Amino acid sequence: MTVRPSGRTRTAASRVTVPWVRTRLRTAPGAAAALALLVAVTAFLAAALPPVLDRYDEEGMRRALEAAGPARTTVQVQTSDADMYLSDGPWEDMLSREAVEGPFAKLLALPGRALPLDADQSSAGVRTTRSLKAPDPYLSQPDGVAPVFHLVAQGGIAEHSRLAEGRLPKAPEDAGAAALEAAVTTGTASKLNIRVGSVVHFPRAEGDPLAVRVTGLVAPREPEGAYWSTLPELGRPHLMVTQGPVPSQYWAGALLLAPDAGPALLGVPGAPARYWMLAPDLSALHGRDLEKLTSAVASVEGGPLLERLTSTVSPHLDVSTDLDDVLGGHAGLWSAIGPLLAVAAFGTGTVAAVVLCMAGGLAAERRRAELTLLRARGGSLRGLAGRLLAETAVVAVPAAALGLLAARLAVGAGRPAQSAAAAGAVALTAVLALPLRAVAVHRAVGVHTGREDVVRARPSKRRLVAEVTLLAVAVGAVLTLRTRGTSAEGDPTGDELVSLAPVLVAVIAALVLVRLYPLPLRGLARPARRMRGVVGPLSLARAGRAGGSTVLPLLASLTALTTAAFGGSVLTGVADARERASVFAVGADARVDNLDGRRTDVEERVRRAPGVEDVTPVKVSYTALAGNARVSLAGVEPDAYAALSGRLDVGAFDAEALKAAGEDTVPALGSPAMAEQFGDTPFPVILDDGDSFTARIVAVRTWTPALGADDFLVVDGSALRAGLEPPTGLLVTGDRADGAALRKAAGGDAQVRLRSDEVAATVESPLQTGAERVYAAAVAAGAGYAALALLLTLLRAAPERAALLARLRTTGLTRAQGRRLLILESLPQAMLAAVGGALTAWAAIRLLAPGIDLTTVAVASGAPAAGRALLRADQLSLLVPALAVVALTVGVAAAQAWWSGRRGAVRELRAGDAR
Repeated sequence: MTVRPSGRTRTAASRVTVPWVRTRLRTAPGAAAALALLVAVTAFLAAALPPVLDRYDEEGMRRALEAAGPARTTVQVQTSDADMYLSDGPWEDMLSREAVEGPFAKLLALPGRALPLDADQSSAGVRTTRSLKAPDPYLSQPDGVAPVFHLVAQGGIAEHSRLAEGRLPKAPEDAGAAALEAAVTTGTASKLNIRVGSVVHFPRAEGDPLAVRVTGLVAPREPEGAYWSTLPELGRPHLMVTQGPVPSQYWAGALLLAPDAGPALLGVPGAPARYWMLAPDLSALHGRDLEKLTSAVASVEGGPLLERLTSTVSPHLDVSTDLDDVLGGHAGLWSAIGPLLAVAAFGTGTVAAVVLCMAGGLAAERRRAELTLLRARGGSLRGLAGRLLAETAVVAVPAAALGLLAARLAVGAGRPAQSAAAAGAVALTAVLALPLRAVAVHRAVGVHTGREDVVRARPSKRRLVAEVTLLAVAVGAVLTLRTRGTSAEGDPTGDELVSLAPVLVAVIAALVLVRLYPLPLRGLARPARRMRGVVGPLSLARAGRAGGSTVLPLLASLTALTTAAFGGSVLTGVADARERASVFAVGADARVDNLDGRRTDVEERVRRAPGVEDVTPVKVSYTALAGNARVSLAGVEPDAYAALSGRLDVGAFDAEALKAAGEDTVPALGSPAMAEQFGDTPFPVILDDGDSFTARIVAVRTWTPALGADDFLVVDGSALRAGLEPPTGLLVTGDRADGAALRKAAGGDAQVRLRSDEVAATVESPLQTGAERVYAAAVAAGAGYAALALLLTLLRAAPERAALLARLRTTGLTRAQGRRLLILESLPQAMLAAVGGALTAWAAIRLLAPGIDLTTVAVASGAPAAGRALLRADQLSLLVPALAVVALTVGVAAAQAWWSGRRGAVRELRAGDAR
C-alpha cells in the first residue's frame, strides 16, 4: 500500500512494520474461523458433486449391463457357411483346435482400451449352428416333443467347471467317427433325465444315427458368467415353445464335446462353425467412457475394427451384439436425468456463490470505517485490495483445500480435475468477494457518506439496464424450458441457460421485491407517528433506516428458498409417480391371485389378516370371447368395486350403472378399444367355462383395478352363471397389509403382491436413486444457505442493536419492550424473504412445470404406464422453508434481546457508537 510522504525524517522506530495478515487474524479470530468453516463446507459440497455423479453413472451403466446379461452384452463372432465352402484347404483343418485358439488371443487384444475385454470369461470353440433333435424316449419330453441339442466343442471346460461325476470327454481319433463323447452340466442332466453312460442319438440323412455317449457331469463354477451364459443352452436347458395352433413345450440343451473335437462335427447335419465370444470386462467399463465405448462397439459391428477382425480370422464373419443397444438405453436414461440434476446443481451453486459474496460484502460493510480511514490517510486502492486479498486467501485457500480433501476421502474415486476445479472456484469466490466489494465502495476517498436508508435509496439507471437485461434472459430461459424441456440435443447435462431458469426467476423476483419493499414502509411511516407507545413506531423507523444494500441478502434468501422448494417438489413428484405406478401394477394395496377354488373360506381368512381393512373379490377370465375378439373380463360386486376404484382415484365409475337388473343385456364397463369396436350396441360374450350372455358398454375407462389397462370388460358378478363363487382373486385394501400373513391366509399356490413392494420395483437404475439423493442434498443445502444468509444479515446489525437497547434502557425501556422491538424490527425483511420466497418458488414451478418430465427419474422403463409425471408445487416444500425463515428470525432477535439483557448496558454505553 503506498502512503503519501509526510516530510519527516524516518527513524529506526518508524521503519518497524506490523504484519497486516497476522494482525488481522489475531484481531478477529472468530470471523476468520467462520469464513474458513463456510468455505470448507461449500468446497466439500462442490468437490463431492462430480465424483458422486460419476459413481451413480458408473453404477447405473453396470446395473444396465448386468441386467441385460452376457447374451446381449457379449460380442459374438462366428464364421458363416461361406467360410468353408469358399476355402481351398481341408475342412477338418478349419475346425481344428489350432484354427480356433490361434486367432483368439489376437481378437482379445484388438479393441484395446476402447473396449476392455474379460479374457477369463471370453470363450472360443466350434458348435453346430442348427439344433439337432434327439428322439430317445428316456429324455424328458414335457408335451411329447423330443428335445433338441447343440453340440459344442468349447475350450476351457475343465477350468470353468467342477467335475461332479464321471470324466471329461475325449475327442475321437477319426473325424468321421460314428460315436462321440460328451459331458453335460448338472442342470441339463437333472432336467432332461441324463446320467453318466446315457447315449443320445441324432438321426442322420444317411447311415446310422450319431451316438453321443455322456461320460461326465460338470458343475459350472460361475453359472451366471459370460462363459456359461452367452450361449443360451450351454449352462442349463431352456423350455421352448413350438409354433402352431396348439403350442407345445420342449427342452433345448447342449452337449459339451472335447475342445479338440471340432472336426468330428463335420459328420453331423448341424452346420458346424467356429465362434469367438468376446465378453466385456464390466469392472473396467466406466460411465465417463460411454462415448468411447459406443464408438468402439459401432466399429466392431461395421467399421475399422471389423476390418481388422476379418483380416485376422476370415473374410466371412458374422459379428453381432446388443451391447450398443444396452449402452444406448443407459445413455438415454442419463440424458433424461442429467438435465434435472443440472437444475439442482446450478441452483445450489448459485445460492452458495451468493452467500459467499454476501459474507464478503458484510465483512466490507462491517469494516467500512476502518477502510475509509485507511483511504483518507493515503492508502492506495491497489494496496488496500492486495492486503484484503492476502488476509482472505490465507483463510479461504487452506479451508477449500481441506474441503476438497474431505470430499475425496468421503466420496472416493472419481475425476479429480473436476473436484479440484469446483473447490478452486469456491476459494476464488471467497477470496475475491471482500476485496472487490471494498474497491467498489472506496473508489473515491471520503470520510462521511450520506444515509443509505431503504426508503431513501434510489436505483441508478445502470442498475435499471442490468435488471431489464436479466429479465430478458430469464424470460428466454423460461420459454425455452417450457417448449423444449430440460434436455439439450447432444448434451446429457442439458443447456446451462435452461438449467439456470429457476435461479433467474429468483433473481428477477429479488430485484422486483427490492424495488417494491420501500413502498409499504413509506406508506406506514406517517400513520406510525400517531401510534401510542414507542415500540411500534421505533421498530418501523428502524426497519426503514436499515442499510440500502438489501439486494444480496434478499437474493440469497429467495434463491435458496426457490431451490429448496423446487427440489422438494421434485422429490414429492417422484414419490407420487412411484405410488401411482404401483397402483397401476397391483390395482389395490395388495392383491391375491391364483386362488384355490376348492377352498371357500379364503376370503374370510384374508379379511382377518393383520392390516386388512377391506377385501373386494373378483372373478377374472383372460380368454373371454367378445364378439370375435379375445378380451379380459372381470366379474365384480359393483358397490365394493366402485368404492375401491374411487379410493384409488383411477378408473372410478357409478356403481348403479353397472348393476345387472335382470334384463337380457348386461351393462359393462369397457376399455376405449372395446367401446370403439362395439359402441353402445349389445354384443355376445362367451367365457372359457361355457357361460355366455349379451353385454352392452355403459361406461368407458382407460384403466380398471382388476385388469389394468389392457382391453377389458367389467360386469356385475351376479350376471355370471356361477356368480362370484369361487373368486379367482382378491383386491385387498389396507395401508399396512402384511404380506406374510396374506400368504399364510391364502395358502396353496396363491400369489400375493403388495403395492409397497411394487414401489421399490419401479426403480431400475442407481441413476434414479442417485438423482433423488442429489435433490435431497440440494434441498438441505438450500435450506442451510437460506438460514446462513439470514444469520449473516442479523449478525451484521447485532452490535448496533445491542447499543440501541442499552441506550433505550436508560430511558426506561423494559426487557419485554426491547425484545418486541428487535423482533418487530427484523420481521419486515424476514416476511419479505419468506413470502417472496414462497411466491417465487410457486411461480417458478408453475412456469417451468410443462418442460420438466419426472417419469424417467421416478419409474423404470418397463413399469406399468401411469401417465406422464409432471412437476407440481408441493405445499410443504413451499411453506416449511418460508416459515422456518420467520421462526429463525424471531428466535435470533429474541435470543439477542435476552443476551443483551444479561450482559448489562455498561459496556455498550462506554464503547459508544460511531454513528
